[in-house]
Amino acid sequence: MRLTGEGIWGWPPDRENAKKVLRRAVELGVNFIDTADAYGPETNELLIAEALYPYPKGLVIATKGGQTRPGPGQWEQNGRPEYLAEAVDKSLKRLKLERIDLWQLHRIDRKVPVEESLGAIKKAQDAGKIRHVGLSEVTVAEIEQAKKVVPIVSIQNRYNITDRDSEDALNYCEKEKMGFIPWAPIGGSGSRSLTKPGKPLEAEAKRLNVSVVQLALAWLLQRSPVMLPIPGTANIAHLEENMAAAKLQLTADEWKKIEGLGRPHGIL
Repeated sequence: MRLTGEGIWGWPPDRENAKKVLRRAVELGVNFIDTADAYGPETNELLIAEALYPYPKGLVIATKGGQTRPGPGQWEQNGRPEYLAEAVDKSLKRLKLERIDLWQLHRIDRKVPVEESLGAIKKAQDAGKIRHVGLSEVTVAEIEQAKKVVPIVSIQNRYNITDRDSEDALNYCEKEKMGFIPWAPIGGSGSRSLTKPGKPLEAEAKRLNVSVVQLALAWLLQRSPVMLPIPGTANIAHLEENMAAAKLQLTADEWKKIEGLGRPHGIL
């Protein structure tokens, strides 16, 4: 999502740099890239194909549909079945794929019964256009409702060390052996970003000689075996910093201490 213009709108300011970031990610061992037709809109999917097609073996490109973009920084839901069916076809074309490995409903459209929205996705899956289906920003009840229409393999909800509103959904994913893909794993942009000075993990990160970002990602990776964080960046240095977090092994005591420091009540 960060490889777009301001307001997640249009092409990134430096298109060549954006392609370098994507290629470097794959070089560093990234095998899962998360995008959406709404990023840009459309430009992000086109950029991924431009930078990485033909795709290396084992690379999973997950995309999302169901949000439209009237303008920069604006998002609207559209879960009409005919719209979603068309969105799948367009994503396939932009990404130069014959089948999308993981297609996710970006948001449930409250104006359309979810059974109708996902009915169109089930048809696309039956036609071989989609391999697996996921959901984004949903409750446990909504996951169970969706599973009556189509098998659901993953959930993408906002979750990080200081924002744990989706704890129930994560626990459900663990129990059901579904993937949990936390967006904003390092707080996202703005005031909630964990990179802002004065955040609770600062002293512990300094003690361990790592960055706050690396500590937050290491905590997530050790939090659950179904966790798949998707930190976004437009910067190769930040990408390399993020990837180094995978090598950081926290002891049980360190993890517990960090867990307590990052608890939402601890940051108020």
